[in-house]
Amino acid sequence: MKTLADRSIAIVGYAETPLVRRSGRTALSLAGQAVDALLAQTGIERARIDGFATTLAMSEGGNPFFSNLLAEGLGLSLSWCQATEIGGASAGGNIARAAAAIQAGLCDIVLCLAADAVSTIDRSAQSGHRTEYCDPAGYAGPLSAFALLSNLYDQRHGLPHEALARLAVTQREGALLNENACEVLRKPLTTRDYLESRLVSDPLRILDCVMRCDGASAVLVMSTRRARELGFQKLVHPVSYAERINFDPAETSGDMLKTGFTDVGPRAFGAVGWKPADVKMLHWYDDFLIALILQLEQTGFCGPGEGGDFVMAHDMRWSGELPLNTGGGQISAGQPGLAGGGVNLVECLRQMFGDAGARQVRDAGNAMLTGIGVIQYARTWGTSSVMLLERSQ
Repeated sequence: MKTLADRSIAIVGYAETPLVRRSGRTALSLAGQAVDALLAQTGIERARIDGFATTLAMSEGGNPFFSNLLAEGLGLSLSWCQATEIGGASAGGNIARAAAAIQAGLCDIVLCLAADAVSTIDRSAQSGHRTEYCDPAGYAGPLSAFALLSNLYDQRHGLPHEALARLAVTQREGALLNENACEVLRKPLTTRDYLESRLVSDPLRILDCVMRCDGASAVLVMSTRRARELGFQKLVHPVSYAERINFDPAETSGDMLKTGFTDVGPRAFGAVGWKPADVKMLHWYDDFLIALILQLEQTGFCGPGEGGDFVMAHDMRWSGELPLNTGGGQISAGQPGLAGGGVNLVECLRQMFGDAGARQVRDAGNAMLTGIGVIQYARTWGTSSVMLLERSQ
């Protein structure tokens, strides 16, 4: 998305609810809390918002009017509205879609929302290969899919168990300093804890996986010109975005480990002339730890089979040389269903606005945000996305 490179789009604020296991609330209730906090933080009047992009919610299941009913519940009158359903890539994808809508003149100020209460109730129902092939065989959705990916990686390269443990411990250190992380996850974790945690789908351990919870996040997007007119001093600019849905549909590569990140990583970097070495911090989608290894290898940080060595050679703690998911990521903060990508997005913005407190990184001048969405049949994931962001000078 080359139209972002001129820094004409700005993120001016963000807000997030605490992540809670079985909150007993609805997606709308959580959304309302996040939006109220965002409006209080930015000082923007609700009536000024004329654009709205939301993720879907598993707790709302088949609601065909979800975005409209959310807008009604939130008291919004809109000239542009969108619900995005590319799974964990939706939150970051909505920033790009909001930018496109603003640049097209469809709206002026856009609220990007992610809210779900999936651990309270899951009304989602998936069809296609899930009901025809997977469910009858006991194939447990993402868990089984990532176990198969991990098995293939193990056969080809050998699973880097120590590196996976290091990732788990690194992200848990961030969660311990994150008051919004799910309370049950805010407990110290050691390498031994990870290595001795029980297998849930061989070779995946329980500490390889996200835990579902409830939560919401909200982000406000407008043109840089409008942001300056309104007096905002701190701005974050999305400067590049690339997305690939249904990578390699004919399976011509013959490689189940190869994902859309082999495409979107180089495209996102190329649009602004960056290299992986230019990135200051990583806020990467992390529903399973093996996904982080694959992203390292397929976005240019290292070669195939080298992800484990890369992790062991670099300090990826919030205080380290290449901070990763500094608030715990979804693995150690919790995954609020289809709003999960918002966890990574908001932590990215928190760092770039300088609001991360005890876990503030040394250099938050730029960041790389990724998204993963939709599990395909006997393949990897269906959507891969990369967004590069810069802080205003």
